[in-house]
Amino acid sequence: MSELPQTQPATPASAGADFRPRVEKLLGDILGLMGFPARLDMQDAADGSLSVALHFEAGPPPGVEQGRRGQVLDSLQFLLNKMLHRPGVERRWVMLGAGAHPEPRPRREPQAPAAQAQPPPQAPQQAPARAAAPPQQQAPGQQQKQGRGQPQQAARPAPAPRAEAVDERGLTVEEDAALREAARQLAEKSARLGRFYALAAMKPEDRSRVMKAVEGTAGVKVAAEGEGRNRRVVFTPEKPAPLPKRSLLPDDDEDDLDE
Repeated sequence: MSELPQTQPATPASAGADFRPRVEKLLGDILGLMGFPARLDMQDAADGSLSVALHFEAGPPPGVEQGRRGQVLDSLQFLLNKMLHRPGVERRWVMLGAGAHPEPRPRREPQAPAAQAQPPPQAPQQAPARAAAPPQQQAPGQQQKQGRGQPQQAARPAPAPRAEAVDERGLTVEEDAALREAARQLAEKSARLGRFYALAAMKPEDRSRVMKAVEGTAGVKVAAEGEGRNRRVVFTPEKPAPLPKRSLLPDDDEDDLDE
């Protein structure tokens, strides 16, 4: 049997024989689609990459300056290398420069293995602190002597007592005819329909006017409930009526339920 001829591995020179034509074709097409054609000056860099100087015919595109790096040029270089480095093809980096060849990339020196980090010295263990003995009651004279030169703990302020709810019925206020008439109508409506109503977001003086205006209205009780901002005047009918099966909109007239 004759032995099969062994294929020699491709050398960089043979594998990349068409590298420059591919770079010139791809880069020329990209610049042509961008609308900024340029003359390409290629040369081999010392680090093995291919350096390309772009000499734009009608001026550089926006964001590109002669002899300086920029985002536009970096994006173009990234796109070109992504298109060139296909699977099974020798990888060779392409560097682009505007109006001049770019500076070669610095070589990365192999880093020596880092020395094994030594654990930090441990602090000497201290003996556990003894449990503090409960304070003993001392005479007033001894406490005064020991208290000199030693910081004393500041006494915590006592929580402020809650402000008691104001009794609106005991306030002396001027009468408001419009508010009095509206309160009476609402009280009569609550007694007639058996509905619960509440008036919120009112000042103590207005709550006092409402409660005094509806005193003596038959079939309803009026009282102030809640604290602070939640305090309100509640109308409670003596004979509550169940809600109807159909839902009523806020603008519906509830007086029709009596018919």
